[in-house]
Amino acid sequence: MNILILGSGGREHALAWAVMQNPKCDKLIVAPGNAGIAQIADCASLDAEDGGAVVTFAEENAIEFVIIGPEAPLAAGVADRLRAAGILVFGPSEAAAKLEVSKSFTKEICDAANAPTAGYGHFTEAEAAKAHVRENGAPIVVKADGLAAGKGVIVAMDEQTALDAIDDMFGGAFGGAGAEVVIEEFMEGEEASLFVLCDGEEILSIGTAQDHKRVGEGDTGPNTGGMGAYSPAPVLSPEIEARAMEEIVKPTMRVMAERGMPYQGVLYAGLMIKDGEPRLVEYNVRFGDPECQVLMMRLGAQALDLMQAAAEGRLSEARVNWAEDHAITVVMAAEGYPGAYQKGSEIKGLKALPEDSMNMVFHAGTKADGDRILANGGRVLNVTARGDSLEEARDRAYAMVDQIDWPEGFVRRDIGWRAL
Repeated sequence: MNILILGSGGREHALAWAVMQNPKCDKLIVAPGNAGIAQIADCASLDAEDGGAVVTFAEENAIEFVIIGPEAPLAAGVADRLRAAGILVFGPSEAAAKLEVSKSFTKEICDAANAPTAGYGHFTEAEAAKAHVRENGAPIVVKADGLAAGKGVIVAMDEQTALDAIDDMFGGAFGGAGAEVVIEEFMEGEEASLFVLCDGEEILSIGTAQDHKRVGEGDTGPNTGGMGAYSPAPVLSPEIEARAMEEIVKPTMRVMAERGMPYQGVLYAGLMIKDGEPRLVEYNVRFGDPECQVLMMRLGAQALDLMQAAAEGRLSEARVNWAEDHAITVVMAAEGYPGAYQKGSEIKGLKALPEDSMNMVFHAGTKADGDRILANGGRVLNVTARGDSLEEARDRAYAMVDQIDWPEGFVRRDIGWRAL
């Protein structure tokens, strides 16, 4: 089968790597892709958010299945355009993607589903938002309502930080995403991610992961898109996962279907766990990045079969075959990230590294310059390894990190510390 993956990051490299393991895949094109993806698949220049252009490209290239990686094309309705053209697609409709696109929409759905989540207020002007903060005090969480590429959440430990965040958001720091804000109670506990596939009716859990959002060791410093992740997440025990499915995910999916927007694709539930009770932090309507990298490392070739079953409405007959293994990914980021950073520095030593079912470097922000690989983003590489234990996986991943010659990059040395 001819397959098209939309996206250009580490998540899409991991998806491409897993898809290529499956003998069903005859041809794989990734648009726009990156330097690492170009080593295993064809890359094409295509505006992934232009539904018409994606449909035309798919028809011209005899594409039979499209996997949408990032949230922006989903928010732009690309999956709807593909479905209307009769092309099989993995990813929710524009209406269902509102679970990530609008935090206030998600809160409203949670209210209707009676799903446990943080108390909140939704504001369209700064003064009312500030009054809410003064009334409730800190710690408190301020979120841009719309899509802000994983950056629009401020966990304010004091009142002033929250008030400044409100000024930044209404002042345009996150563009249109901050035209409205949601302010939530601060939830204590340990955060983990649950990934489920949905086909509009059936739901199938495909794994747990935990990522490290803050830039500094010991989970300090500003929030990032994620500095590393590991799977499975021990805090998300089978009992807690079952509760999350029954109390949060299934009721949400039921309400979405009742409202005429059945969910089809992967649903990422960010959960806060305290005293064995899960509460919803947020939904994402695509695989997390870098959580996708550890999930794909563990799932391998079956990932394509599972995504196809979700897209074709056949999840009731699908099964996940888990090995008793662990995976970890360490993000190599450009010096200065998540603030200002330089692009264009050369990364050496990648060719000497192993690439197999146990060790893989997924490219997130790279570009090729002849034979050279250059850094082209904030999060640049995802150094990923599997092992029989998390410790073994961690040691493998950091051994690869140490062989990469890139003075302009940095890593956190403590990925996995909560579990280890």
